[in-house]
Amino acid sequence: MQSETFLRRDKAAEYLKSRYGAYTTETLAKLACVGGGPKFRKLGRFPVYTPADLDEWALSRLTGPVSSTAELAGARVA
Repeated sequence: MQSETFLRRDKAAEYLKSRYGAYTTETLAKLACVGGGPKFRKLGRFPVYTPADLDEWALSRLTGPVSSTAELAGARVA
């Protein structure tokens, strides 16, 4: 069995910030309550995230390349 890396919420936010330039610990906490955030697991009382789940979630929010914001009109932006 391959060992998975699990990141606590603060490290998950750092990972997203360094890799995609966005998202804070507070945003991840809010999304864990209201929905729409990356998948997470609980390790005791601590939420933990895998890099794969964080990447999948971040990439699902990313648009394709555009030359103008007008190209995004009518496009679904999460």
